[in-house]
Amino acid sequence: AALQENLDKKLFGQHLVSKVVVKAVRGFLNNTNAKKPLALSLHGWTGTGKNFVSKIVAESIYKRGLQSKYVHQFVATLHFPHAHSINLYKDQLQSWIRGNVSVCPRSLFIFDEMDKMHAGLIDSIKPFLDYYELLDGVSYRQAIFIFLSNAGAEKITEVALDFWRNGRTREDIQLTDIQNALSVSVFNNKNSGFWHSTLIDRNLIDYFIPFLPLEYKHVKMCVRVEIESRGYAVDEDIVSRIADEMTYFPREERIYSDKGCKTVDAKLDYYYDF
Repeated sequence: AALQENLDKKLFGQHLVSKVVVKAVRGFLNNTNAKKPLALSLHGWTGTGKNFVSKIVAESIYKRGLQSKYVHQFVATLHFPHAHSINLYKDQLQSWIRGNVSVCPRSLFIFDEMDKMHAGLIDSIKPFLDYYELLDGVSYRQAIFIFLSNAGAEKITEVALDFWRNGRTREDIQLTDIQNALSVSVFNNKNSGFWHSTLIDRNLIDYFIPFLPLEYKHVKMCVRVEIESRGYAVDEDIVSRIADEMTYFPREERIYSDKGCKTVDAKLDYYYDF
């Protein structure tokens, strides 16, 4: 219930995300006989809410959220920076996952910047995501894996723009309109982290979840929530001014925010003496 409530209150313009994440996570947690770990791959432009959603998922499962010792975050450019060390990274990653799931079967692993992950590295965790009852005496079936990536954002925007140009609302977009094209796009993208990955080939990722690009009205929603979270009364003039300062694309229509809601926090500091 908390997961649904937080997504409804704090996530804007992402009807597909809210629906799929709640359904997937709730169903998995209530399944006493899961056949494999839950694997979610979140795709979209920067600032559309991918990190935010993974944070909310963590908070809905663990008392300390992302600070829980059972939640493990990997950032490609930080933890796996060098292409020549890929074999070392594979061994370290397998060892880390094996050790942590041995301690807590309900561990959560978040992989950020998947589009900057070296091709082939993520395939090292394939055995942990597969339909095995036990691997060396350890069951991974209660674990959750979340992948975050900008890869596929172009395909998502393409679908959203097609709907807009045909006079249909973004809420008309269904998961079936995007998911297959998204998985194919990511599989064939050399800079996706999932290039020709066995995780996709073997259908081990349960959901490819598209984060739609955010519109002007969604940026204003983000500004309002951020102002309220700081304990200030909402000033609609400031809300509009911050939203107007954002850059939008495509160049002609100017529908979608280039950075989503990512720079809202910094822009507010300019208007308020916090």
